[in-house]
Amino acid sequence: MDNTTQNLWQCYQAPLFLLTQALSCDFSFAVITAHNPASKLLSPSQNRLLDRQLLREIELLGSPYRALVGAAPDLSHMEKSWAVFIDRTMALQLGKKFNQYAIYVVEQGDVSLVPCTLDGHDEVCLGKFRDYVQLVYELPDLNI
Repeated sequence: MDNTTQNLWQCYQAPLFLLTQALSCDFSFAVITAHNPASKLLSPSQNRLLDRQLLREIELLGSPYRALVGAAPDLSHMEKSWAVFIDRTMALQLGKKFNQYAIYVVEQGDVSLVPCTLDGHDEVCLGKFRDYVQLVYELPDLNI
């Protein structure tokens, strides 16, 4: 495994989830993005297109979902994401379909980093989801 991939994996283990409203952890859900597949930085318009495609896939599932932003703790990197109330298997399928290295899965209030297309990494339990949440008045504009 190269250093870049290892550094990314470490960054993924310190997420910040920006939400406009608290999510109940009474039910399992996954946090999935379509932005920057395989960690290749795309333009805002390319990411918006992928995000719309992901939203269409989520809507076809018929499960509840909520928009959020996944970010680095210092907000130096942010990606539009979705909390989707689906099981782990379906979430991994979506993550793989959109060529994501990993997704986050929340079960019984605990959040785990789960590899999708990134080989050689094991799932990592990060602790309580609420410890990684910041409530905001509105989600940041990622069109810059």
